Amino acid sequence: MRFLLVLLFILPEFAMAQTLVATRLIRPAEVIEPGDVSVQDGMVVGAATAADQAIGLETRVAIYPGRPVRLSELGPAAVVERNDLVQVIYRHGPLSILTEGRALGRGAIGDRVSVMNLSSRQSVQGTVLYSGVVEVGTQRLSLR
Repeated sequence: MRFLLVLLFILPEFAMAQTLVATRLIRPAEVIEPGDVSVQDGMVVGAATAADQAIGLETRVAIYPGRPVRLSELGPAAVVERNDLVQVIYRHGPLSILTEGRALGRGAIGDRVSVMNLSSRQSVQGTVLYSGVVEVGTQRLSLR
């Protein structure tokens, strides 16, 4: 018992730590909103400690009511959904080619997704630039 009191005196921030928990079932691929989470006393390793750490992010797994919201289970919200029509941009030096494609996966800004060129029916990999725009092309190789 004495050891526990000494530990609480030395590490007060752990005794007063808070953890973010879900207030309702949050399904995978849902964006967390303010009413979806609340703060509870206690500490869970890897869990968010404040609502602003999670609000606006998308869940990768289902989070059940009363369970901690772990930062590893969150990510940026997808801006391109599977089967969305997207603008496909190919750039090489001063050359830019713009065409229309269909996203074969979903992704957030910076994610790699497969896109089918609607003209040629060819599938290519690209990087999501922003909502509805995917940049495709060859890898930029360094000659050094």
